[in-house]
Amino acid sequence: MKKSFSHPDWSKKSNIYEVNIRQYTKEGTFKAFLPHIERLHKMGVDILWIMPISPIGKLNRKGKLGSYYAISDYTAINPEFGTMIDFKEVVEKVHSLGMHIIIDWVANHTAWDHHWVGTNPEYYQKDADGVIKSPFDWTDALALNYENKDLWKAMIDSMKYWLEETDIDGFRCDVAMLVPVEFWNEARSELDKIKHVFMLAEAEEPNQHEKAFDASYTWELFKIMQKVSKGKNNVEHIFEEIEKEKPLFPKSAYRMLFTSNHDENSWNGTEFELFGDAARTFSVLTFVMPGIPLIYNGQEAGLNRRLEFFEKDEIDWTHLYSEDYYRHMINLRNNNSALWNGEFGSDLIKFDNSLPSKILSFARQKGNNTVLVICNLSNESVDSTVYSSFFEGIYTNSFTNEELIITTETKFQFDPWQYYVAELH
Repeated sequence: MKKSFSHPDWSKKSNIYEVNIRQYTKEGTFKAFLPHIERLHKMGVDILWIMPISPIGKLNRKGKLGSYYAISDYTAINPEFGTMIDFKEVVEKVHSLGMHIIIDWVANHTAWDHHWVGTNPEYYQKDADGVIKSPFDWTDALALNYENKDLWKAMIDSMKYWLEETDIDGFRCDVAMLVPVEFWNEARSELDKIKHVFMLAEAEEPNQHEKAFDASYTWELFKIMQKVSKGKNNVEHIFEEIEKEKPLFPKSAYRMLFTSNHDENSWNGTEFELFGDAARTFSVLTFVMPGIPLIYNGQEAGLNRRLEFFEKDEIDWTHLYSEDYYRHMINLRNNNSALWNGEFGSDLIKFDNSLPSKILSFARQKGNNTVLVICNLSNESVDSTVYSSFFEGIYTNSFTNEELIITTETKFQFDPWQYYVAELH
């Protein structure tokens, strides 16, 4: 499969950081978030993905504050977060630091009190009795009908508004797989006429990458990694999934890797609940495996609880336990083109070891950049020999700066979940 659009040049080594404005600060506003942007810049963050910023419906709202994804007006600002001027100030600050910003876009459904319900009921899906219906059990929302091409124009015009009015850099598209890919193809074409955008699909269908999306989710790999952390799968399952996906997606596709996001954190568990003692190990893999890494807000502060979804629940920023770690991993990627995104980086090259079900060993190589990754993906202390005749040399352990000599057969002693990321001298 070939894509018929180009990625923004600035995205080739980008990472993504998800921002929940409601929970980020005590105030839950754009103005209160503004001072954090400088800190995120120093951490190395590039793309800020801001969760939905539009007004939330009041009719059939869930909880006191409602779901960010039940939108009542596509071209307005949620007054709880501030004003349009406040948001533009955030965008300007982001751009002044050389960073980029995308906003969450909910094209599949609206709130019950969106004005289209009254003015354009034909935009909505209806049941056998002609009553507008909700998608799934999302009782605070109403499903849009993409068989109506007038809706396409109205939705694309709403997306264009944000590019023209605020100069954002693109969109993260909620449940993108529930909206026809033909719509997204047309939307991308129209948006790129205004500005070369970055598009992230909450989906993992290969055809999303052909004409519409730069990046997509890696749910299947995420689930397999969780199972490995619990001893239900092993290393070979990870490689099997990578090999299965390789011919399906274009080489240019950015596949988003993560150990947490707003859905996982609120509904399924923190990264520590999902991965246990292996949380850091799998986080490392999201930065060194082929793909684009995601950081969920609070992970740099060791977020160890599930944030409420429909209520106020402020992140505790008292201790930035992992900020140095994320800064290190971002710098590692930035400085090694082999680790860059999609076509700008390199493939994963597997090499053998004596415990293939427990030890993950691979290299990524591009030009003068060679990075070796060797991880014990088990909760046991083990000894293993790594066979790497193609990658012999003197390396630097990225985390300790110690010299690591790799020969055709190199013996390692691993603690549970121990990892090595090594750069060729």
